[in-house]
Amino acid sequence: MAARTFLLRAATAVLAAAGAIGAATMPVSSATFSDLPGWAEATLADSFAAFRRNCPKLARKAPAFAAACRAQAALPGAVDEPAARAFFEAWFRPVRIGADGSGFLTGYFEPEIAASRTRTARFTVPVHRRPDDLVAVDPADPPAGVPAGLSFARRSEAGLAAYPDRAAITAGALAGQGLELAWLADPVDAFFMHVQGSARLRFRDGGTLRVGFAGKSGHPYTAIGRIVVEEGHIPREELDYARLRAWLKAHPAEAARIMAHNRSYIFFAPVEGLDEADGPVGAAGFPLLPEVSLAIDRAHHAFGMPFWIDARLPATDTAAAPFRRLMIAEDRGSAVVGEARGDVFFGSGEAAGARAGRIRHAATFYRLVPRAAPAPGAR
Repeated sequence: MAARTFLLRAATAVLAAAGAIGAATMPVSSATFSDLPGWAEATLADSFAAFRRNCPKLARKAPAFAAACRAQAALPGAVDEPAARAFFEAWFRPVRIGADGSGFLTGYFEPEIAASRTRTARFTVPVHRRPDDLVAVDPADPPAGVPAGLSFARRSEAGLAAYPDRAAITAGALAGQGLELAWLADPVDAFFMHVQGSARLRFRDGGTLRVGFAGKSGHPYTAIGRIVVEEGHIPREELDYARLRAWLKAHPAEAARIMAHNRSYIFFAPVEGLDEADGPVGAAGFPLLPEVSLAIDRAHHAFGMPFWIDARLPATDTAAAPFRRLMIAEDRGSAVVGEARGDVFFGSGEAAGARAGRIRHAATFYRLVPRAAPAPGAR
């Protein structure tokens, strides 16, 4: 996912069609750290570590963060909870984005999927590497031959043209080109792997291949959860990742038709150098941290920016609990649109997926705005 990830994630991206916040700038209001619900009890060391690793690029992208980034660089290598808290309270002030509860959260995760290195009678669904003829284009100013709104195109001797979409590729448009990294057994698993933008592929011989986003067909993303609801297959109030996935697997013919509505098709690349405990690599270039790394809308925020998130999210199948975290912008997603819109990374595997897939909830977003000079003891 080294470049991800356009974090096409989440069952979030699949399920969140109705909850996205508009791209217009929302009103903001100043707050103090004592105004933030749960701030006094929060653990902040992991958030500080994530902020620290983003600082070199963040300070160049957003010069207002330069002083805070210099201050963090002066701190020792290992920063404990008191030091992390003192740093954020000294160098930042919280600003609420919009009204209480006006933001929207979804969740995403890294799937673990059984795979084969070769095509077999069972493993027939390819995972494609990026084709050599795939080129990125500006969807707002596409070159001749490329329809407006497409973010990638196909290069040929005759010029650029639209790339085959999901339906065409599924039907074999790329067959015979040697682009297969691996093979999966189920097209629904492959579809959600595309939605998440990364995966751990576990082979029958015990080996593992981590893969991440390397490009896409360029066609617009369509959330199929909305289609399933509109066609009456699942009631809107019962729709979550697990229910959608189960329904698609139980209705393969309908699933193929509905999944084809999402014309965006994802290409992958092997991701090297990650430990088993590491998350996938987000668009900011770092392994994602569960419940610390946040996918945001790059039209509004730079990677590395800190946010205090206040929400009530499902903790079990039947109960909700406060979710109050200092999160760092480290990823982006096609369905993450708006200033008070976030996609929470929950980890890897089925348990993380089960939790991420239930998240479609209102939240209050606070952006931590840097101070030009420290305010020791500021509250």
